[in-house]
Amino acid sequence: MTAKLTSDQLHDLYYYMRLNRRVDDQLSTLYRQGKVVGGVYSSLGQEAISVGAAYALQPQDFLGGMIRNVGAMLVRGFRPRDVFMQYMARMGGPTAGRDANTHFGDLQRGVVAPISMLGELVPVLAGIGLAAKIRGEKRVALTFVGDGAMSTTPVHEGLNFAAVKRLPLVLMVENNGWAYSTPVIRQTAIRHFAKRAKAYGIPSRIVRGNVVQEVYEATTEAADWARRGHGPTLIECKTMRMKGHAEHDDARYVPREQLDFWREQDPIMLFKRVVRRKKLMTKADWVAIDERVEQEVSQDLEAAEASPFPPPESAARPVYSRGVPKED
Repeated sequence: MTAKLTSDQLHDLYYYMRLNRRVDDQLSTLYRQGKVVGGVYSSLGQEAISVGAAYALQPQDFLGGMIRNVGAMLVRGFRPRDVFMQYMARMGGPTAGRDANTHFGDLQRGVVAPISMLGELVPVLAGIGLAAKIRGEKRVALTFVGDGAMSTTPVHEGLNFAAVKRLPLVLMVENNGWAYSTPVIRQTAIRHFAKRAKAYGIPSRIVRGNVVQEVYEATTEAADWARRGHGPTLIECKTMRMKGHAEHDDARYVPREQLDFWREQDPIMLFKRVVRRKKLMTKADWVAIDERVEQEVSQDLEAAEASPFPPPESAARPVYSRGVPKED
């Protein structure tokens, strides 16, 4: 790997993956307790993609996540309590109880809120890249799509536009094998989505999506390429969705041997294996991070459950504009 990670960076990557995993586990429990409004969408097995990609960006860059990118939100400064309150529709959440799951963002943190229609963020982030190019800013826009979204029109239109205009866009394709219950082999005749990049005239790369170091390196190189004015890159991350589409889906359509194979490719386990072999972290380091994660999740869960539901009369308050902005 060309991007050598420091000790502090290794600590950070492990911390964010563990935090991502622990938040997901807690959300699953809250769902079963009947405390979640709506569904829960797990990123189990895909933490390395969200964390590695977001961690490779610079503070001025923009990121558009989707339902399985909680890890990216945590890297960009959101806390577990934000995620818990959002799922439980509490007043203290990012949308004050007016939306659910990961449908929130913060432009000050460089985070664009997800759009439910898959693929729609690609033209949005391409537009951010266009604005950066016009302004002469060294800013990169990154977004995620799944294998299912790769069959949608907005992905094609947004990526083609970014390629033609040489916009600073990084497209992360999380190929987790299943678009709900449809396997990849039933929606495309190609084996690798990365091959499509050639038709757009842009570079691509295939990485092991469960190896956070590879995701980080590939994203760093793609972001540097975009920052130098060379245009977009498509990165295909091979991974596996280790739960159903959402918590209510038992994924019985997935062959057990496929899940068994990917269970041995768990991103946190792979990270530990490499780092321990190279003696880059001590036992005390692992314990300290695990304890920190447990403490933060416990405290944030308590704060989230203490947050009230929004009063009914406030439902339309932030929905409509308070007036037409005055022109400068």
